[in-house]
Amino acid sequence: MGEIVRLQKYIAMSGAASRRAAEEMIKDGRVKINAETVREMGIKVEIGADKVYLDGKEIKPELKKYYIMLNKPAGFVTTVNDQFDRPTVMDLVEKEIKARVFPVGRLDYDTEGLLLLTNDGDFTYKVTHPKFHMNKTYIADIRGGITIKGLNALRRGVVIEDYKTSPAEVEMLSCEKGITTIKITIHEGKNRQVRKMFEAVGCKVSRLKRISIGNVELGNLPQGRWRYLTSHEINYLSK
Repeated sequence: MGEIVRLQKYIAMSGAASRRAAEEMIKDGRVKINAETVREMGIKVEIGADKVYLDGKEIKPELKKYYIMLNKPAGFVTTVNDQFDRPTVMDLVEKEIKARVFPVGRLDYDTEGLLLLTNDGDFTYKVTHPKFHMNKTYIADIRGGITIKGLNALRRGVVIEDYKTSPAEVEMLSCEKGITTIKITIHEGKNRQVRKMFEAVGCKVSRLKRISIGNVELGNLPQGRWRYLTSHEINYLSK
């Protein structure tokens, strides 16, 4: 008898999606167990006995887990596939990584820096879910200057669209040749959040790079290159 797991965990184990994304796939009727479409949460399957299909294609759990750090360049989308045929982050790893991995969270098309990829849905959940308050640190170049009032507003939290951001850690690193460089740390991860935060205080970001997630740092990894996470980094992020 094989291990019995919830369907969304099975999907995450296959590397097809994170658990949260798998739940949406189930709700949308994209998943079948033994040829029968299921839409309910909590259904369990037996590994090795039941067959699970996503969009008509059978998926199976990946026995080997991959944990990868990529230094994403600007001009790549953080998706597995892109409807507009733009370059994706998968183009940078798929020649050497044959397993089906997916991005952990996202970086905007124009944003550079540290991006994690894995086929472990539980790992993705722990890194991305807001309740774990995982800090993310960025270096932002903004055109012109920023006032003390603007810096303090970022530190307190600013209103973006229909929500107020949590307080951020903000440090001015330099100001020269019309460019101000700021280090900013947040623990949320809403769409284009850092850029929108600066816009809220009247600043325009010209370049944005993520340099760390928690205590895991990009370091000197060259742009466009990737490496495996160390066991220490994996254990830290998983906790």
